Amino acid sequence: MPSASPLSSIEARLRLLLPADLYASVWVDPSPTMLERVFEHLRTLQRILHDYSSRQIAESPPQPGEVRYDWQRGTLMFTDLAGFTRLMEANASQGRLGAASLLKVLNAYFATMIETISKSGGDLLEFTGDALFVFFPEMDRRNDALQAVRAGLRMQRAMKEFSQIETPTGTQQLQMRIGIHSGRFLTADIGTPRRMEHVMLGTAVQQAKLTESNGMNGRVNLSLKAFERVQEHFHFEQGKPGYMLVVDDLTDEQLGEYEITPRRRTTSSVLFERGVAGLLNEIEGILKSIEPMASFIPAPILNLLVESAAQRNIPPDFPEPTVMFVNFIGLPETVDRALPGEEIKVVNSFSRAFALINAAVEARGGVLKKVTYHLSGSDILIYFGVPTAHTNDPARAAEAALAIREVVRAIKPPTVGGLQPEITCQIGINQGAVFVGEIGEPRGRREYNVLSDTVNTAARLMNKASKDQIILSGKVHSALSSAFATESLGMVALKGKSAEMPIFELTGKKE
Repeated sequence: MPSASPLSSIEARLRLLLPADLYASVWVDPSPTMLERVFEHLRTLQRILHDYSSRQIAESPPQPGEVRYDWQRGTLMFTDLAGFTRLMEANASQGRLGAASLLKVLNAYFATMIETISKSGGDLLEFTGDALFVFFPEMDRRNDALQAVRAGLRMQRAMKEFSQIETPTGTQQLQMRIGIHSGRFLTADIGTPRRMEHVMLGTAVQQAKLTESNGMNGRVNLSLKAFERVQEHFHFEQGKPGYMLVVDDLTDEQLGEYEITPRRRTTSSVLFERGVAGLLNEIEGILKSIEPMASFIPAPILNLLVESAAQRNIPPDFPEPTVMFVNFIGLPETVDRALPGEEIKVVNSFSRAFALINAAVEARGGVLKKVTYHLSGSDILIYFGVPTAHTNDPARAAEAALAIREVVRAIKPPTVGGLQPEITCQIGINQGAVFVGEIGEPRGRREYNVLSDTVNTAARLMNKASKDQIILSGKVHSALSSAFATESLGMVALKGKSAEMPIFELTGKKE
């Protein structure tokens, strides 16, 4: 009878975390030399996942599948980048070379902003396309709003570096809007051991997003709540009704030194044992730190990180995926009226919904990238065709959209604050060229991300949808018309588009 492999007890935990060649090699030869290679790979992967995680996750990750929540107070900042679409179009004709040039500019921008945020006392919660979502926690000194405004002014000053960018088609520029709001919101870790997600819920998050969208390029825009907390420290001018724009008339000395709180690097695991038994023990120990962070990464992206860990580089590209936005409405807004102890009902319900929506996407070969923030409800970004493309990605997206709508319709909403919310969704689907790559600091906080006007248009199609409606762009409709039932909704004008475009409703699958 053959003896069991020394890896048998941890093999299942290694399957998704080792490159295919290393997995096979160590299984057939579990020698100390090969086990050391496994340990070194896992140590590199640990650093990568730390860099892919917000401070809240990296420093205190839940166990995979553990649902938890916490109320937090502080100041939220949203940024939005203007000029990226033109910059992408200027580089797209150059193929991989253009993608590399675009990534260099983007990462210079993000590295500058991330460093400024970190040194100003903020925590980058996530990249949302080319935007940033930042949190300045309320501490004993209650100077979080002041820190946020100072950070915003420093960030806008740094944008001068990106005012003249040379491209194959001429000079381009990037500009940025910043919105700041102070308040209380709920953070929650939801999902299953296979896929977790960190979400922020409550009207304070939505108000911060609204403050950014009502701002101006090159300026720092404040909600009245944020303004009230810092009005004695800066000069202001009236923005749109309900908002105040900070006047940057400060000298460098008046703006002050950074509140230096650099993002801490993860402590590298050190290998002490060189025998088989000792190496297996060391590997099991590092797995315990990796698995919680890995559960927050979509499986196809995690596989990309695992396979490219040795190179520490994922080449950028210009693919043409199918992009879907889902606005999940009704449940996220209820947390603000929750009575003490009722928050868990909202979080558990959201967790079940997220798990089922993610399953509908994964089953059809797609990627649920993240749950992000909308002026009502929560937005869910999904794509098909990145990082793995199929010949029928639009059809896979359509099937997933129909399944997601049924998941949402089947949710039994909890009673919160004496009321039971109506839970609905809006869905938009588009297809087209995007830029994909690791954006952020090349050896620091970063994410694998998808950016382009294609993504923005999918979001705007979603906004056009009515309750439980699925809206398609003309390109997606053309790819689906033979197998799916659709109806024309005519020509519409979308924000940022110079001409009207045809849109269609997806009603079902043809028999």
